[in-house]
Amino acid sequence: MIFHEIKVNYSRQTGEDNPGKVKETYLVDGAVSFADAENCLMEEIKPFIFGDCEVMSCKRSQFFETFPNEGGAYWYKARVEMITIDGEKETRKNVAVLVQANVLDEAVYALKQALKSYDCEIISIAKSPVMDILHAVH
Repeated sequence: MIFHEIKVNYSRQTGEDNPGKVKETYLVDGAVSFADAENCLMEEIKPFIFGDCEVMSCKRSQFFETFPNEGGAYWYKARVEMITIDGEKETRKNVAVLVQANVLDEAVYALKQALKSYDCEIISIAKSPVMDILHAVH
């Protein structure tokens, strides 16, 4: 799956105090161009912006799969080694996946459950800076 990964800086309400500057990362799925991805993101965060919003970077990112969990507060990025056997030849390929959870242990458990039908090994997993995955509408 190919996503557009966008990093933005903007002022938003960060609590009961005055607006504060935040740096956030979002993934946009289904965008046909960088401009389309940026437009999708701006529509999503427009209600929260106080003042200027600056797009710091926009790049393509590839993930083998995403495993959303509506109850999860964070996205965790994992490196998984996929193992395939064709005849006598074993092939190992590292892929990136995202899993949504509240804490690391929950993310590991959810990932193991999601990948139990695959012959694979979790190489690493860590909290990702991704705030949300948005879906471009055409």
